[in-house]
Amino acid sequence: MRAATRVTVGVGACEDAPVEELYALVVDALGAAGLPLGAVGALATVDVKAHERAIVECGRRLGVPVLSYGADVLAAVTVPNPSGRALSAVGTPSVAEAAALAASGAGGELLVPKRKSSPAGRPAMATCAVARTGMGVVDDV
Repeated sequence: MRAATRVTVGVGACEDAPVEELYALVVDALGAAGLPLGAVGALATVDVKAHERAIVECGRRLGVPVLSYGADVLAAVTVPNPSGRALSAVGTPSVAEAAALAASGAGGELLVPKRKSSPAGRPAMATCAVARTGMGVVDDV
């Protein structure tokens, strides 16, 4: 066995968010943390967004499941960057950070706080955050 960083990426996206916008954001966030795409164990989001095209396709491209949590579960997670916009849109002050932490389990740690996509000429349509999972050990097979 070897110690390995396994992460969960919390994601949020507007209904019409381009797949490439979310995927590029996730890849950039992982790169900023010095992590390979293979470190991702799952994407996580709020339940009302779990079937959004960008989120589903991003999970497919990464080869990982999309986990979803109710707004009440996510609202109970303490995060560094709560948002009134998220609260009014989906009923929780955090989607990306809270979902990443909720899915990371006991001992999970936020490695990359919430990031917004930065498309040219229009507002961001995607967010993500990266949390280290609480387990931290992966078989070296």
